[in-house]
Amino acid sequence: MYREEQKITIEDVKGKFKSDLHTHSIVSGHAYTTFMENVEHCRKCGIKILGTSEHGPLLPGSPHEWYFNNMRTIPREIKGVTILRGCELNIVNKEGDVDPEFDQYKRSLDYCIASFHEPVFMPATIKEHTQAIINAVNRNQEILILGHLGNPHFPIDTEKIVKLAKEKDIMIEINNSSLGNGSRKGSKGNCQNIAEICKAYGTKIILTSDAHFNLEIGVFER
Repeated sequence: MYREEQKITIEDVKGKFKSDLHTHSIVSGHAYTTFMENVEHCRKCGIKILGTSEHGPLLPGSPHEWYFNNMRTIPREIKGVTILRGCELNIVNKEGDVDPEFDQYKRSLDYCIASFHEPVFMPATIKEHTQAIINAVNRNQEILILGHLGNPHFPIDTEKIVKLAKEKDIMIEINNSSLGNGSRKGSKGNCQNIAEICKAYGTKIILTSDAHFNLEIGVFER
């Protein structure tokens, strides 16, 4: 039996949003379109800024750290689409280690998303999850976005993290993929709560698709 899908066409997306900074290609190992297919989709939809942000090396199937070191070779503009070179870091432990360590990659990357993923960080306690994020942000200035914090497998002290993001002037992601019946099922209420606390503190929010197929890029309907 097929699960219910989100039915979106290019015409639904065209001209609605100008950027998407959380996208994946086949390089991440569990996505299904190439980087250039992603670029072409953005061109057709009028998306002006594409952030390509493959998973860090510790997530199974992800690229080697050399991939990120070499991203400086990607042109800044392709087919009229501005390319931002990013990485979705894995938060590795409560000490705030991430993969890969980025001192040598600063000249190659424009930004990083920091996220929890079960194969890398075994879900623990609210206190440990919260401290891991705090340590990661304090140790890694390249982190500009905190990814899919609504994941019910990784509960956090939301107010503490929202206040930290405000202090550091970084963005908290509201992830379209988290709000459906697939990835991180059960995130919707948490995301609502996160958004309300961000509004209260004036913390920046960024909408992303977390696309693993090019037709999902720029889709924030949820």
